[in-house]
Amino acid sequence: MITGSLVALVTPMHPDDSIDWERLDRLVDFHLENGTDGIVAMGTTGESATLDPQEHLDVIRRIVQRVDGRISVLAGTGGNSTREAVDLTREAHHIGADACLLVVPYYNKPTQEGLYRHFLKVAEEVPVDQILYNVPGRTACDMLNETVVRLADVPNIIGIKDATGNISRGEELIKLVKGRLAVYSGDDATAMELMLRGGKGNVSVTANVAPAGMAKLCKLAIEGQEAEAKALNDKLMPLHRKLFLEANPIPVKWALQQMGLIDSGIRLPLTPLSEEFHGDVREALVSAGVL
Repeated sequence: MITGSLVALVTPMHPDDSIDWERLDRLVDFHLENGTDGIVAMGTTGESATLDPQEHLDVIRRIVQRVDGRISVLAGTGGNSTREAVDLTREAHHIGADACLLVVPYYNKPTQEGLYRHFLKVAEEVPVDQILYNVPGRTACDMLNETVVRLADVPNIIGIKDATGNISRGEELIKLVKGRLAVYSGDDATAMELMLRGGKGNVSVTANVAPAGMAKLCKLAIEGQEAEAKALNDKLMPLHRKLFLEANPIPVKWALQQMGLIDSGIRLPLTPLSEEFHGDVREALVSAGVL
C-alpha cells in the first residue's frame, strides 16, 4: 500500500511558460533528499489543465526516470472524457507510473451511475493501480461515499483522494470500505485529523515547500502519535492556509520561487501571486522554518 506524504508536485516553468526540465529534476531530488514518500505528477498543482497531452506525458516520464524506483510515482490521468482518461492512464502505465490518480470528471456533471461506469471502464481497460480523486470544489461534481463503496471491490482501484475537507464524511468512508481501499486526504488543513482516524496519507500542496515536515507529520499521524502530530501540524498550519490565498498552484509556485527552487513561470489563465498576498505567504514560510 502507498502511504505517507505524497507531494502534489508543481511543474516548474521558465518566464515564457515553457517547462523547466532542469528544475523539475532538482525538485524531484529535493523530495528524495527530504523524505517524501511519493510524487504525484500532473495533478492540479502540476497545472495539468494547461499542458498539452504530449507535455503531460513527458513530465510523467521525466519524473519516473528521475525517481528510478526509489519512491512511488502517481500519475494524474483523469479527464471528463472516459476515452481520454483511458488513453492517458494506458500511456502512464507504459511509462512506468506506479499508480494513476483519476479525478472525478469535471464540468459535464455525470450522475453517480455515470461516475461508477467511468471509473470501472478505466480500471477494466488498464491493469495499473488506480486512485480515485474527489474534489467537488473544482469539478462541480461530488462522488458520494456510496459510489466509492461500489468501486472498492474493483481489484486495481486501490484508494481515493478525498479533497472535500469533511472529516466526518472521510471517517465514515474509511469505515464503509473496511480496508478494501486506502483513503487519502487531499486537503492539507484537515489531513492530520483524517490520518488519525485511519487515513493512509496526504496528497499535499504544503509538501512542495516543507517536504521533511510533511513526511514526519504523516508518519506521526498514521502511527497514531496524536500529541506529536498536533504540535507539528500547528507549526505547518499557516502554510496549509496561506498556500490557498489564491487558486492553487499560484501561491505555492510563488513560495518555491522565493526559496530559489523554481523560476517565475506559470501558465495563463493562472497568473503570478497578487502582491497583496506576498507578505502573508512569506510569513508562513518563515514560521514553518523553510525560508
